[in-house]
Amino acid sequence: MAHSLSPECTPLKQEYDTCFNAWFEGYLQPVVAATPELRAEQTAAKTEEYNQKCGKIWESYRDCVQQRAVKAKGLEDLLGEARKENPLTKPPPPPPADAET
Repeated sequence: MAHSLSPECTPLKQEYDTCFNAWFEGYLQPVVAATPELRAEQTAAKTEEYNQKCGKIWESYRDCVQQRAVKAKGLEDLLGEARKENPLTKPPPPPPADAET
């Protein structure tokens, strides 16, 4: 696993990566074979599971990076500008079906 942008945050990053990878593996298996209706139900359940298992770890890691690395490296203004230019208020559209992967 890679190190965090801030060395002090690396243990939190590793804890989050481990949690996310375990959750994601369990997320993919049933969703891939499901019908669209069942997939939506399973996705909602897995979202709740993620929030319960990994959500607090993610928040702790994100807060650590914001407090240490972002401020220490003077990236606050740059991130603010990027968020204004592309606020990411909704997910990007899926690629066209005929697009090469």
